[in-house]
Amino acid sequence: MILLRRLLGDVLRRQRQRQGRTLREVSSSARVSLGYLSEVERGQKEASSELLAAICDALDVRMSVLMREVSDELALAELASAEAMRPVLEPVGAGFTPNERAAAERQNNDRSSGPGPISSDNAVSVVVAA
Repeated sequence: MILLRRLLGDVLRRQRQRQGRTLREVSSSARVSLGYLSEVERGQKEASSELLAAICDALDVRMSVLMREVSDELALAELASAEAMRPVLEPVGAGFTPNERAAAERQNNDRSSGPGPISSDNAVSVVVAA
């Protein structure tokens, strides 16, 4: 499960580290305890909108910029999660173009021995998910 507070904390930490600032400096400027800011950065505490505004002011970063970066991180996490959940089995020929499918069916129908033609309705191929 994707936790917004973790993504938000990661983005806040990166913003602070890009500026070469310590937790102590930012917590003092934002008037929040060092321990609480640390917990927010580690995704252990939910930050209120007032606290986020104070941290953004201390970092001299607009909240919209911060939230846009969080939104981008969330989109990437959702895509990665969706990729991990995609099915491993796909119907045979699922990736074929219509011409490739027709050629495979013609080749299959030209065979005179062995079992009957394989139908794409009941056959599956294994696709290894990356």
